[in-house]
Amino acid sequence: MRSTSTSGQTSVVTGGCGFVGKHLMDALVARGDRVICVDLTDPGRDDVVAVKADITDPKAVRDAVAGADTVFHNASAVHTRQHDADLVWRVNLEGTRNVLAGCREAGVPKLVYVSSGSVVYQGKDIEDGDESLPYAAVSQAPYADSKIAAEKEVLAFNGEGGVTTVALRPHVVFGPGDGRFLPAVIRHAKAGRLRVQVGRGTWLSDYTYVSNLVDALLAADRLLAPGAACAGQAYFITNGEPMPFWDFVRAVLARLELPPIKAAIPHQLVYGIAAIKESVGALFGVRPGPEDGLTRFAIRYMCTHHYFSIAKARRDLGYDPRVSVSEGIEETCAHLIATGGI
Repeated sequence: MRSTSTSGQTSVVTGGCGFVGKHLMDALVARGDRVICVDLTDPGRDDVVAVKADITDPKAVRDAVAGADTVFHNASAVHTRQHDADLVWRVNLEGTRNVLAGCREAGVPKLVYVSSGSVVYQGKDIEDGDESLPYAAVSQAPYADSKIAAEKEVLAFNGEGGVTTVALRPHVVFGPGDGRFLPAVIRHAKAGRLRVQVGRGTWLSDYTYVSNLVDALLAADRLLAPGAACAGQAYFITNGEPMPFWDFVRAVLARLELPPIKAAIPHQLVYGIAAIKESVGALFGVRPGPEDGLTRFAIRYMCTHHYFSIAKARRDLGYDPRVSVSEGIEETCAHLIATGGI
């Protein structure tokens, strides 16, 4: 029988071995949940139940979510290159469909979906954008396109078969254990490739410290119920402190005592190089791996404003970012130094 309270409930986390998934599972365990980690790899911990499963396998997903009070659907393929499209769509859309069907068939009452701020990004400036923004009508990358399609289906599914859904849209998540964003910055800096910044303008971006995102996920879970204000809704989740992307990078480089940025180059030049690189990768079938930031999507992101209002999340979820960007940078860099990540 399912628990009727938040504390002590059974929570399933897809993609639990990933960056956000690990932090989310830590918080769920701390509040007393029975936590089931669904991932392709073993989390290597004895405080959660490990289920090795591929979310593109419908039966495996259905079996994994059976008995859950809440499913936190966090698993996704994050590749912003134009190739790897089949993998991205299979994981991000087909996998989400399998999770939705599994929840309905297993009678799971709540699904909290980790979406992305990129679902409204059309390659142009977004300044203090809110949830009234339409989904992007112009394709940016398979990742963004697949997250749009998946979020639409998650929200449309609200109430179907007794499953109540909500979607959270974080933007540039960072923190201890990040295996993608800051590690790429560090690799570039140590290789001497960050002596110049891309673009000569000043464009503001939002950031989300990972524990703030986890707070929002727990709040959404706590409040989610049929007829609740958040049911069937999407929410931007950020720190609410937009700052220039390259200022953020400079702060990280300074804290880690890595070579500073000295100059800037036109972003149009780098965009052209990224286009050629992606075309060659697609032609020769380069397999997915760690991204280096040299994609057309990434260059556009660096060189446009994209920051969002979190007023709706404050109102409906009681969301209030506890860790500032500067505090988050300090905690992340301290962790990197302590764990030999630089």
